[in-house]
Amino acid sequence: MNALNIAEYAQTLGLQAKVASTLMASASTALKNVALRRLASLLRENVQALQVDNARDIERAVAAGLAAPMVDRLKLTPKVLETCAQGCEQLAAMPDVIGEIIGMKQQPSGIRVGQMRVPIGVFGMIFESRPNVTIEAASLSIKSGNACILRGGSEAIESNKALAKLVQQALVESGLPADGVQLVQSTERELVGQLITMPQYVDVIIPRGGKGLIERISRDAKVPVIKHLDGNCHVYVDDPCDIDMAVNVADNAKTNKYSPCNASEGLLVARGVAAEFLPKIGAIYATKGVEMRCDTESLAILQGKGSLVFVDYAQAAINSVATVAATTGKTAKLVPAQESDWYEEYLAPIISIKVVAGVDEAIAHINRYSSHHTDAILTRDHMHAQKFLREVDSASVMVNASTRFADGFEFGLGAEIGISTDKFHARGPVGIEGLTSLKFVVLGNGEIRT
Repeated sequence: MNALNIAEYAQTLGLQAKVASTLMASASTALKNVALRRLASLLRENVQALQVDNARDIERAVAAGLAAPMVDRLKLTPKVLETCAQGCEQLAAMPDVIGEIIGMKQQPSGIRVGQMRVPIGVFGMIFESRPNVTIEAASLSIKSGNACILRGGSEAIESNKALAKLVQQALVESGLPADGVQLVQSTERELVGQLITMPQYVDVIIPRGGKGLIERISRDAKVPVIKHLDGNCHVYVDDPCDIDMAVNVADNAKTNKYSPCNASEGLLVARGVAAEFLPKIGAIYATKGVEMRCDTESLAILQGKGSLVFVDYAQAAINSVATVAATTGKTAKLVPAQESDWYEEYLAPIISIKVVAGVDEAIAHINRYSSHHTDAILTRDHMHAQKFLREVDSASVMVNASTRFADGFEFGLGAEIGISTDKFHARGPVGIEGLTSLKFVVLGNGEIRT
């Protein structure tokens, strides 16, 4: 496409979305639910065909040398597709929040004032890698009565096209406009610049991908942006805690999957339980090949047990994929942390570890270094749990649970459009309500202002 064609294409997408948004906003709950259930059926009926298209993307990504975690995000396995289908059905089963009126109060003048929940209108979604985001965004758009324009990454273009085709089929068969969900069919980067600078058509932009993408969108957009830049999540092991439970949760939060933004990147341990807890979790991380970047105190505890071998940080930096044979026959890499490690989102088998005095120091550390995404406390102390919930300044805060639960599907939202670490109306996993706005409504009986 030349520059003129790109601009024309973007304008066409925007105009079609704007027209469709009126029809989507006025659609009945029943109609929207029919579309969602039909989409779930189409996903299940087309598993094999979708995997054929997906295989083309994966083959191209591997040939291009895309990193393994990024290739993993591309995969449309039967399990991933079934989760997408279940998300559609979960949304269909949920109450429709559009049109609900909240906070209605009688005023001294006689009027009654409240707020009605309404669709935002048109949102633009710019995302990388994960093609299942096409279904998550489309299903939430349908349920919330919005229109959307989706622009996926070039690495998943075949998968995204195939999924978007099913979405539009479900819309048309259910009596909704096909343009209610549009996928940008071109991989031209200039189209992103067009999409984020069309406030006459697009009401909000939601970027979902790497930090570079999100920083660019935040800098250049002329419409509001819902975003999170990093997923530097923490698990804090408190004193007192159930040690076995803490080991299990800390293991899951880090090693269940390394690539998601809700995987734990930092482990904080109260001094009172560090000597008992750290060797146990250290042995598990060592077995799984997780590199541990430790502060002085945690390093001394782990070395003192003889289960791990110290590696000079400079040498480890050069031999980043090497492992070290421990005296137990396990493999491990144990290195001293640098200041930059406390800020880092690794998205890899690496974790920072620090011993803290207690809950106050843990909260202070998290609020200083975290990305305000998701942080968890593992504790038996109710007061510590409540303090952590109140004072940790993150979008999702958990007690005795893995950070991996910070997900729209796991939170019962049906699906999520992304995670927001901003502090306006959408924070944490963004589901239906995050794609709506509130307008004031006034009910009167002929009152006049005097």
